[in-house]
Amino acid sequence: MPAGFTLPLTVLVRTCGLVLLTGLFLYSPHTLAATPNQTALDLTSQPVGYISLVLFSLAYLLVMCEEFTQLRKSKPVILAAGIIWALVAWEYSRNGMPLAASEALRHTLLEFAELFLFLLAAMTYVNAMSERQIFEALRSWLARMHCSYRLLFWITGVIAFFLSPVIDNLTTALVMCAVVLAVGKDNTKFISLACTNIVVAANAGGAFSPFGDITTLMVWQKGLVEFDNFLLLFIPSAVNFLIPALCMHAFIPDETPHSDGARISIRRGGIIIVFLFAATIVTAISFHNYLNLPPMLGMMTGLAYLQFFSYYLKRTHHNHTRNSSNFGAVGDVLPIAHKDKPFDIYRRLARAEWDTLLFFYGVVLCVGGLGFIGYLGHFAELMYGQLGATTANILVGMLSAVIDNIPVMFAVLSMNPDMPLGEWLLVTLTTGVGGSLLSIGSAAGVALMGQARGRYTFFTHLKWTPVIALGYAASIATHLWLNASTW
Repeated sequence: MPAGFTLPLTVLVRTCGLVLLTGLFLYSPHTLAATPNQTALDLTSQPVGYISLVLFSLAYLLVMCEEFTQLRKSKPVILAAGIIWALVAWEYSRNGMPLAASEALRHTLLEFAELFLFLLAAMTYVNAMSERQIFEALRSWLARMHCSYRLLFWITGVIAFFLSPVIDNLTTALVMCAVVLAVGKDNTKFISLACTNIVVAANAGGAFSPFGDITTLMVWQKGLVEFDNFLLLFIPSAVNFLIPALCMHAFIPDETPHSDGARISIRRGGIIIVFLFAATIVTAISFHNYLNLPPMLGMMTGLAYLQFFSYYLKRTHHNHTRNSSNFGAVGDVLPIAHKDKPFDIYRRLARAEWDTLLFFYGVVLCVGGLGFIGYLGHFAELMYGQLGATTANILVGMLSAVIDNIPVMFAVLSMNPDMPLGEWLLVTLTTGVGGSLLSIGSAAGVALMGQARGRYTFFTHLKWTPVIALGYAASIATHLWLNASTW
Protein backbone atom coordinates (compact mmCIF):
# COMPACT_ATOMS: atom_id res chain seq x y z
CA MET A 1 0.00 0.00 0.00
CA PRO A 2 1.37 3.47 -0.80
CA ALA A 3 3.16 5.36 1.97
CA GLY A 4 0.63 8.18 1.63
CA PHE A 5 -2.01 5.99 3.25
CA THR A 6 0.03 5.59 6.44
CA LEU A 7 -0.95 8.90 8.03
CA PRO A 8 -4.72 8.62 7.44
CA LEU A 9 -4.67 5.05 8.75
CA THR A 10 -2.65 6.13 11.79
CA VAL A 11 -5.24 8.79 12.55
CA LEU A 12 -8.07 6.30 11.97
CA VAL A 13 -6.62 3.72 14.36
CA ARG A 14 -5.99 6.28 17.08
CA THR A 15 -9.44 7.78 16.54
CA CYS A 16 -11.00 4.36 17.10
CA GLY A 17 -9.02 4.04 20.31
CA LEU A 18 -10.14 7.51 21.39
CA VAL A 19 -13.78 6.63 20.67
CA LEU A 20 -13.39 3.46 22.77
CA LEU A 21 -11.85 5.42 25.63
CA THR A 22 -14.60 8.05 25.42
CA GLY A 23 -17.23 5.32 25.53
CA LEU A 24 -15.63 3.88 28.65
CA PHE A 25 -15.65 7.34 30.26
CA LEU A 26 -19.34 7.73 29.47
CA TYR A 27 -20.23 4.32 30.89
CA SER A 28 -22.05 5.04 34.14
CA PRO A 29 -23.30 2.26 36.46
CA HIS A 30 -26.30 3.46 38.42
CA THR A 31 -24.85 2.39 41.76
CA LEU A 32 -21.54 4.21 41.30
CA ALA A 33 -20.52 7.21 43.34
CA ALA A 34 -18.95 9.82 41.08
CA THR A 35 -15.71 10.44 42.98
CA PRO A 36 -13.99 9.25 46.14
CA ASN A 37 -14.47 12.73 47.60
CA GLN A 38 -17.94 12.87 49.16
CA THR A 39 -18.10 16.69 48.78
CA ALA A 40 -17.47 16.57 45.03
CA LEU A 41 -20.25 17.06 42.53
CA ASP A 42 -21.13 14.39 39.99
CA LEU A 43 -20.91 16.33 36.73
CA THR A 44 -20.68 13.32 34.44
CA SER A 45 -24.27 13.65 33.27
CA GLN A 46 -24.27 17.46 33.24
CA PRO A 47 -23.56 19.74 30.22
CA VAL A 48 -20.23 20.73 31.80
CA GLY A 49 -19.14 17.10 31.81
CA TYR A 50 -20.16 16.44 28.21
CA ILE A 51 -18.55 19.66 26.96
CA SER A 52 -15.31 18.82 28.79
CA LEU A 53 -15.23 15.33 27.30
CA VAL A 54 -15.81 16.72 23.80
CA LEU A 55 -13.08 19.33 24.30
CA PHE A 56 -10.56 16.69 25.37
CA SER A 57 -11.51 14.44 22.45
CA LEU A 58 -11.14 17.27 19.92
CA ALA A 59 -7.82 18.32 21.43
CA TYR A 60 -6.49 14.78 21.26
CA LEU A 61 -7.65 14.40 17.67
CA LEU A 62 -5.53 17.44 16.83
CA VAL A 63 -2.61 15.83 18.65
CA MET A 64 -3.00 12.72 16.50
CA CYS A 65 -3.01 14.85 13.34
CA GLU A 66 0.18 16.71 14.30
CA GLU A 67 2.21 15.36 11.37
CA PHE A 68 -0.50 16.38 8.91
CA THR A 69 -1.42 19.80 10.37
CA GLN A 70 2.09 20.78 11.60
CA LEU A 71 0.35 22.04 14.76
CA ARG A 72 2.49 21.24 17.81
CA LYS A 73 0.78 18.72 20.07
CA SER A 74 1.05 20.87 23.21
CA LYS A 75 -1.17 23.68 21.91
CA PRO A 76 -4.60 21.99 21.76
CA VAL A 77 -4.26 20.16 25.09
CA ILE A 78 -3.11 23.30 26.94
CA LEU A 79 -6.13 25.20 25.60
CA ALA A 80 -8.49 22.33 26.43
CA ALA A 81 -7.07 22.08 29.97
CA GLY A 82 -7.70 25.76 30.66
CA ILE A 83 -11.27 25.65 29.36
CA ILE A 84 -12.12 22.40 31.19
CA TRP A 85 -10.99 23.72 34.56
CA ALA A 86 -12.72 27.07 33.95
CA LEU A 87 -16.00 25.24 33.26
CA VAL A 88 -15.57 23.07 36.35
CA ALA A 89 -14.78 26.09 38.56
CA TRP A 90 -17.82 27.95 37.20
CA GLU A 91 -20.12 25.01 37.95
CA TYR A 92 -18.76 24.60 41.48
CA SER A 93 -19.15 28.34 42.14
CA ARG A 94 -22.80 28.09 41.07
CA ASN A 95 -23.24 25.37 43.68
CA GLY A 96 -21.73 27.34 46.56
CA MET A 97 -18.22 25.74 46.52
CA PRO A 98 -16.00 28.43 44.94
CA LEU A 99 -12.70 27.02 46.26
CA ALA A 100 -13.19 23.31 45.54
CA ALA A 101 -11.94 23.40 41.95
CA SER A 102 -8.94 25.54 42.92
CA GLU A 103 -7.85 23.07 45.59
CA ALA A 104 -8.22 20.13 43.22
CA LEU A 105 -6.27 21.97 40.51
CA ARG A 106 -3.40 22.72 42.90
CA HIS A 107 -3.17 19.03 43.80
CA THR A 108 -2.99 18.05 40.12
CA LEU A 109 -0.49 20.82 39.39
CA LEU A 110 1.80 19.61 42.19
CA GLU A 111 1.96 16.16 40.60
CA PHE A 112 2.87 17.71 37.26
CA ALA A 113 5.49 20.02 38.81
CA GLU A 114 7.40 17.09 40.34
CA LEU A 115 7.47 15.22 37.03
CA PHE A 116 8.29 18.37 35.07
CA LEU A 117 11.37 19.22 37.13
CA PHE A 118 12.55 15.60 37.05
CA LEU A 119 12.21 15.43 33.27
CA LEU A 120 13.79 18.85 32.77
CA ALA A 121 16.94 17.74 34.60
CA ALA A 122 17.07 14.43 32.71
CA MET A 123 16.51 16.11 29.32
CA THR A 124 19.25 18.64 30.05
CA TYR A 125 21.73 15.86 30.76
CA VAL A 126 20.75 14.00 27.58
CA ASN A 127 21.12 17.21 25.57
CA ALA A 128 24.50 17.85 27.17
CA MET A 129 25.71 14.36 26.24
CA SER A 130 24.39 14.87 22.73
CA GLU A 131 26.23 18.21 22.40
CA ARG A 132 29.45 16.57 23.60
CA GLN A 133 28.92 13.97 20.82
CA ILE A 134 28.53 10.96 23.10
CA PHE A 135 25.80 9.44 20.95
CA GLU A 136 27.44 10.40 17.66
CA ALA A 137 30.66 8.73 18.77
CA LEU A 138 28.71 5.58 19.66
CA ARG A 139 26.98 5.62 16.28
CA SER A 140 30.31 6.14 14.48
CA TRP A 141 31.96 3.28 16.37
CA LEU A 142 29.14 0.85 15.59
CA ALA A 143 29.06 1.86 11.92
CA ARG A 144 32.80 1.13 11.56
CA MET A 145 32.65 -2.37 13.09
CA HIS A 146 31.95 -4.07 9.70
CA CYS A 147 29.32 -6.32 11.25
CA SER A 148 26.93 -8.48 9.26
CA TYR A 149 23.33 -7.35 9.04
CA ARG A 150 22.28 -10.08 11.47
CA LEU A 151 24.94 -9.18 14.03
CA LEU A 152 24.09 -5.49 13.73
CA PHE A 153 20.40 -6.36 14.20
CA TRP A 154 21.25 -7.95 17.55
CA ILE A 155 23.80 -5.34 18.62
CA THR A 156 21.41 -2.42 18.08
CA GLY A 157 18.55 -4.32 19.74
CA VAL A 158 20.55 -5.32 22.82
CA ILE A 159 22.04 -1.84 23.23
CA ALA A 160 18.55 -0.33 22.89
CA PHE A 161 17.26 -2.72 25.56
CA PHE A 162 19.98 -1.81 28.08
CA LEU A 163 20.39 1.87 27.19
CA SER A 164 16.71 2.86 27.33
CA PRO A 165 16.41 2.28 31.11
CA VAL A 166 18.98 5.05 31.58
CA ILE A 167 18.39 7.71 28.90
CA ASP A 168 14.73 6.91 28.00
CA ASN A 169 13.35 4.86 25.13
CA LEU A 170 12.87 7.72 22.64
CA THR A 171 16.47 8.96 22.69
CA THR A 172 17.77 5.39 22.59
CA ALA A 173 15.62 4.51 19.57
CA LEU A 174 16.77 7.60 17.65
CA VAL A 175 20.47 6.84 18.29
CA MET A 176 20.16 3.18 17.26
CA CYS A 177 18.09 4.07 14.20
CA ALA A 178 20.86 6.44 13.09
CA VAL A 179 23.27 3.49 13.22
CA VAL A 180 20.91 1.31 11.17
CA LEU A 181 20.42 4.00 8.53
CA ALA A 182 24.15 4.68 8.30
CA VAL A 183 25.02 1.02 7.76
CA GLY A 184 21.89 -0.28 6.05
CA LYS A 185 21.87 2.42 3.38
CA ASP A 186 19.53 1.14 0.63
CA ASN A 187 18.68 -2.24 2.17
CA THR A 188 15.05 -1.46 2.97
CA LYS A 189 14.28 -4.94 4.30
CA PHE A 190 17.05 -4.77 6.89
CA ILE A 191 16.16 -1.21 7.94
CA SER A 192 12.47 -2.03 8.44
CA LEU A 193 13.23 -5.15 10.51
CA ALA A 194 15.96 -3.47 12.54
CA CYS A 195 13.76 -0.44 13.30
CA THR A 196 10.91 -2.69 14.41
CA ASN A 197 13.34 -4.55 16.66
CA ILE A 198 14.69 -1.29 18.09
CA VAL A 199 11.20 -0.02 18.96
CA VAL A 200 10.33 -3.27 20.74
CA ALA A 201 13.68 -3.40 22.54
CA ALA A 202 13.61 0.25 23.64
CA ASN A 203 10.05 0.00 24.97
CA ALA A 204 10.81 -3.29 26.74
CA GLY A 205 13.99 -1.91 28.29
CA GLY A 206 12.22 1.20 29.48
CA ALA A 207 9.66 -0.88 31.39
CA PHE A 208 12.01 -2.14 34.12
CA SER A 209 13.44 1.23 35.14
CA PRO A 210 11.87 4.42 36.53
CA PHE A 211 14.02 6.37 34.07
CA GLY A 212 13.05 4.38 30.98
CA ASP A 213 9.68 5.97 30.27
CA ILE A 214 7.46 8.74 31.59
CA THR A 215 4.89 6.14 32.70
CA THR A 216 7.40 4.23 34.87
CA LEU A 217 8.58 7.54 36.30
CA MET A 218 5.00 8.44 37.19
CA VAL A 219 4.51 5.15 39.02
CA TRP A 220 7.79 5.52 40.91
CA GLN A 221 7.21 9.13 41.95
CA LYS A 222 3.75 8.18 43.15
CA GLY A 223 5.43 5.75 45.58
CA LEU A 224 3.48 2.73 44.30
CA VAL A 225 6.58 0.78 43.22
CA GLU A 226 10.00 1.13 44.87
CA PHE A 227 13.11 1.49 42.73
CA ASP A 228 14.46 -2.02 43.37
CA ASN A 229 11.05 -3.59 42.68
CA PHE A 230 11.22 -2.41 39.06
CA LEU A 231 14.00 -4.95 38.56
CA LEU A 232 11.39 -7.68 39.02
CA LEU A 233 10.26 -6.75 35.51
CA PHE A 234 13.69 -7.37 33.95
CA ILE A 235 13.06 -10.96 32.85
CA PRO A 236 9.48 -10.32 31.62
CA SER A 237 10.80 -7.31 29.66
CA ALA A 238 13.63 -9.42 28.21
CA VAL A 239 11.08 -12.04 27.12
CA ASN A 240 9.03 -9.31 25.45
CA PHE A 241 12.09 -8.24 23.44
CA LEU A 242 13.63 -11.65 22.66
CA ILE A 243 10.61 -13.53 21.29
CA PRO A 244 9.91 -11.09 18.39
CA ALA A 245 13.66 -10.66 17.78
CA LEU A 246 14.19 -14.42 17.46
CA CYS A 247 11.29 -14.64 15.03
CA MET A 248 12.65 -11.79 12.90
CA HIS A 249 16.26 -13.05 12.92
CA ALA A 250 15.76 -15.59 10.13
CA PHE A 251 14.44 -12.87 7.80
CA ILE A 252 17.49 -10.62 8.15
CA PRO A 253 19.74 -10.66 5.02
CA ASP A 254 22.81 -12.82 5.67
CA GLU A 255 25.23 -10.26 4.24
CA THR A 256 27.96 -7.91 5.46
CA PRO A 257 27.54 -4.29 4.32
CA HIS A 258 30.43 -2.02 3.44
CA SER A 259 30.85 0.87 5.86
CA ASP A 260 32.72 4.08 5.15
CA GLY A 261 31.64 5.93 8.28
CA ALA A 262 33.90 8.72 9.55
CA ARG A 263 35.43 8.61 13.02
CA ILE A 264 33.69 10.96 15.45
CA SER A 265 35.37 11.89 18.74
CA ILE A 266 33.78 12.81 22.05
CA ARG A 267 34.23 16.45 22.92
CA ARG A 268 36.06 17.64 26.00
CA GLY A 269 34.30 16.74 29.21
CA GLY A 270 31.85 14.32 27.61
CA ILE A 271 32.87 11.28 29.64
CA ILE A 272 32.73 13.27 32.87
CA ILE A 273 29.16 14.34 32.04
CA VAL A 274 28.20 10.67 31.68
CA PHE A 275 29.54 10.01 35.19
CA LEU A 276 27.78 13.10 36.55
CA PHE A 277 24.51 11.80 35.07
CA ALA A 278 25.08 8.47 36.83
CA ALA A 279 25.77 10.35 40.07
CA THR A 280 22.56 12.34 39.56
CA ILE A 281 20.53 9.14 39.20
CA VAL A 282 22.12 7.76 42.40
CA THR A 283 21.27 11.03 44.17
CA ALA A 284 17.63 10.87 43.06
CA ILE A 285 17.31 7.24 44.18
CA SER A 286 18.98 7.96 47.53
CA PHE A 287 16.80 10.99 48.25
CA HIS A 288 13.67 8.93 47.55
CA ASN A 289 14.63 5.64 49.24
CA TYR A 290 16.50 6.88 52.32
CA LEU A 291 15.19 10.39 52.98
CA ASN A 292 11.60 9.99 51.69
CA LEU A 293 12.06 13.06 49.50
CA PRO A 294 10.66 13.40 45.97
CA PRO A 295 13.09 12.05 43.32
CA MET A 296 12.71 15.41 41.60
CA LEU A 297 14.82 17.02 44.36
CA GLY A 298 17.65 14.57 43.73
CA MET A 299 17.53 15.22 39.99
CA MET A 300 17.60 19.00 40.43
CA THR A 301 20.49 18.63 42.88
CA GLY A 302 22.26 16.57 40.24
CA LEU A 303 21.59 19.31 37.72
CA ALA A 304 23.76 21.53 39.91
CA TYR A 305 26.63 19.06 39.37
CA LEU A 306 26.35 19.74 35.65
CA GLN A 307 26.07 23.49 36.20
CA PHE A 308 29.34 23.60 38.15
CA PHE A 309 31.09 21.39 35.58
CA SER A 310 29.73 23.65 32.85
CA TYR A 311 31.38 26.56 34.64
CA TYR A 312 34.69 24.67 34.67
CA LEU A 313 34.45 23.83 30.95
CA LYS A 314 33.70 27.42 30.02
CA ARG A 315 36.50 28.88 32.18
CA THR A 316 39.11 26.44 30.83
CA HIS A 317 38.00 26.41 27.20
CA HIS A 318 40.68 28.78 25.89
CA ASN A 319 43.44 27.08 27.90
CA HIS A 320 42.39 23.74 26.43
CA THR A 321 42.45 25.17 22.91
CA ARG A 322 46.04 26.35 23.37
CA ASN A 323 47.30 23.20 25.08
CA SER A 324 45.37 20.46 23.26
CA SER A 325 48.41 19.50 21.19
CA ASN A 326 50.15 18.38 24.41
CA PHE A 327 47.63 16.80 26.74
CA GLY A 328 43.88 16.30 26.60
CA ALA A 329 41.78 17.93 29.30
CA VAL A 330 39.35 16.22 31.63
CA GLY A 331 37.10 13.78 29.83
CA ASP A 332 38.85 13.81 26.46
CA VAL A 333 38.83 10.88 24.10
CA LEU A 334 40.85 12.67 21.41
CA PRO A 335 42.13 16.27 21.34
CA ILE A 336 39.93 18.14 18.85
CA ALA A 337 40.69 21.79 19.57
CA HIS A 338 39.56 22.95 16.14
CA LYS A 339 36.12 21.39 16.69
CA ASP A 340 35.64 21.95 20.42
CA LYS A 341 33.12 24.54 21.53
CA PRO A 342 32.59 26.30 24.87
CA PHE A 343 29.89 24.48 26.82
CA ASP A 344 26.83 26.49 27.92
CA ILE A 345 24.45 24.75 30.35
CA TYR A 346 21.62 27.19 29.64
CA ARG A 347 21.67 26.40 25.94
CA ARG A 348 21.19 22.75 26.90
CA LEU A 349 18.23 23.77 29.09
CA ALA A 350 16.77 25.76 26.20
CA ARG A 351 16.99 22.70 23.94
CA ALA A 352 14.84 20.56 26.23
CA GLU A 353 11.77 19.04 24.58
CA TRP A 354 9.52 21.91 25.60
CA ASP A 355 6.69 20.81 23.34
CA THR A 356 6.71 17.41 25.06
CA LEU A 357 6.85 18.97 28.53
CA LEU A 358 3.99 21.34 27.76
CA PHE A 359 2.02 18.53 26.14
CA PHE A 360 2.49 16.59 29.36
CA TYR A 361 1.18 19.61 31.31
CA GLY A 362 -1.93 19.78 29.14
CA VAL A 363 -2.62 16.05 29.33
CA VAL A 364 -2.19 15.90 33.11
CA LEU A 365 -4.54 18.82 33.66
CA CYS A 366 -7.11 17.54 31.15
CA VAL A 367 -7.20 14.07 32.68
CA GLY A 368 -7.18 15.59 36.17
CA GLY A 369 -10.17 17.73 35.23
CA LEU A 370 -12.08 14.76 33.82
CA GLY A 371 -11.27 12.86 37.00
CA PHE A 372 -12.60 15.68 39.18
CA ILE A 373 -15.76 15.74 37.07
CA GLY A 374 -16.22 12.03 37.88
CA TYR A 375 -15.43 10.16 34.67
CA LEU A 376 -12.41 8.33 36.07
CA GLY A 377 -14.57 6.93 38.81
CA HIS A 378 -16.83 5.35 36.19
CA PHE A 379 -13.83 4.09 34.25
CA ALA A 380 -12.32 2.54 37.39
CA GLU A 381 -15.59 0.81 38.27
CA LEU A 382 -15.94 -0.71 34.81
CA MET A 383 -12.30 -1.73 34.34
CA TYR A 384 -11.20 -2.68 37.83
CA GLY A 385 -14.46 -3.33 39.61
CA GLN A 386 -16.19 -5.53 37.03
CA LEU A 387 -13.39 -6.97 34.89
CA GLY A 388 -10.84 -7.46 37.67
CA ALA A 389 -7.42 -5.87 38.08
CA THR A 390 -5.41 -8.37 36.03
CA THR A 391 -7.73 -8.27 33.01
CA ALA A 392 -8.00 -4.49 33.27
CA ASN A 393 -4.22 -4.02 33.38
CA ILE A 394 -3.74 -6.23 30.31
CA LEU A 395 -6.41 -4.26 28.42
CA VAL A 396 -4.82 -0.97 29.51
CA GLY A 397 -1.58 -2.11 27.88
CA MET A 398 -3.40 -2.93 24.64
CA LEU A 399 -5.16 0.45 24.77
CA SER A 400 -1.77 2.17 24.99
CA ALA A 401 -1.00 0.82 21.50
CA VAL A 402 -3.56 3.23 20.02
CA ILE A 403 -3.76 5.96 22.69
CA ASP A 404 -0.59 7.57 24.04
CA ASN A 405 0.46 5.77 27.22
CA ILE A 406 0.90 9.01 29.21
CA PRO A 407 -2.83 9.89 29.52
CA VAL A 408 -3.65 6.18 29.93
CA MET A 409 -1.23 5.74 32.84
CA PHE A 410 -2.17 9.07 34.42
CA ALA A 411 -5.80 8.01 34.27
CA VAL A 412 -4.97 4.76 36.08
CA LEU A 413 -2.96 6.62 38.71
CA SER A 414 -5.80 9.11 39.17
CA MET A 415 -8.24 6.23 39.69
CA ASN A 416 -5.78 4.79 42.23
CA PRO A 417 -7.40 1.32 42.34
CA ASP A 418 -6.59 -0.76 45.40
CA MET A 419 -4.07 -3.24 43.97
CA PRO A 420 -1.13 -5.25 45.33
CA LEU A 421 2.43 -4.67 44.15
CA GLY A 422 2.17 -7.39 41.51
CA GLU A 423 -0.72 -5.63 39.78
CA TRP A 424 1.06 -2.26 39.80
CA LEU A 425 4.08 -3.96 38.26
CA LEU A 426 1.78 -5.56 35.69
CA VAL A 427 0.22 -2.27 34.58
CA THR A 428 3.70 -0.71 34.48
CA LEU A 429 4.86 -3.54 32.21
CA THR A 430 1.82 -3.53 29.93
CA THR A 431 1.67 0.23 29.37
CA GLY A 432 5.40 0.19 28.65
CA VAL A 433 5.53 -2.70 26.17
CA GLY A 434 1.95 -2.50 24.89
CA GLY A 435 2.93 0.48 22.76
CA SER A 436 5.12 -1.85 20.68
CA LEU A 437 2.08 -3.61 19.22
CA LEU A 438 1.70 -0.79 16.68
CA SER A 439 4.26 1.68 15.39
CA ILE A 440 2.02 4.54 16.54
CA GLY A 441 1.79 3.15 20.09
CA SER A 442 4.95 4.76 21.43
CA ALA A 443 7.04 7.88 20.98
CA ALA A 444 9.91 5.68 19.80
CA GLY A 445 7.82 4.19 16.98
CA VAL A 446 6.42 7.52 15.84
CA ALA A 447 9.89 9.11 15.84
CA LEU A 448 11.42 6.27 13.82
CA MET A 449 8.66 6.48 11.21
CA GLY A 450 9.84 10.03 10.62
CA GLN A 451 13.56 9.27 10.81
CA ALA A 452 13.40 6.25 8.47
CA ARG A 453 10.56 7.62 6.34
CA GLY A 454 9.44 5.20 3.64
CA ARG A 455 11.53 2.32 4.99
CA TYR A 456 10.00 1.88 8.44
CA THR A 457 6.25 2.50 8.26
CA PHE A 458 3.00 1.61 9.98
CA PHE A 459 2.57 -1.36 7.63
CA THR A 460 6.11 -2.74 7.89
CA HIS A 461 5.66 -2.79 11.66
CA LEU A 462 2.14 -4.21 11.37
CA LYS A 463 3.49 -7.30 9.60
CA TRP A 464 5.24 -8.27 12.83
CA THR A 465 2.42 -7.37 15.21
CA PRO A 466 1.44 -11.07 15.67
CA VAL A 467 4.90 -12.04 16.97
CA ILE A 468 5.11 -8.83 19.02
CA ALA A 469 1.73 -9.75 20.52
CA LEU A 470 3.16 -13.20 21.29
CA GLY A 471 6.01 -11.50 23.14
CA TYR A 472 3.48 -9.28 24.93
CA ALA A 473 1.48 -12.30 26.12
CA ALA A 474 4.65 -14.22 27.06
CA SER A 475 5.99 -11.30 29.11
CA ILE A 476 2.72 -11.10 31.06
CA ALA A 477 2.74 -14.87 31.67
CA THR A 478 6.37 -14.66 32.80
CA HIS A 479 5.55 -11.88 35.25
CA LEU A 480 2.53 -13.76 36.64
CA TRP A 481 4.73 -16.86 37.14
CA LEU A 482 7.99 -15.37 38.42
CA ASN A 483 6.51 -12.62 40.59
CA ALA A 484 3.56 -14.53 42.02
CA SER A 485 4.75 -13.63 45.56
CA THR A 486 4.00 -9.95 44.93
CA TRP A 487 0.23 -10.55 44.81
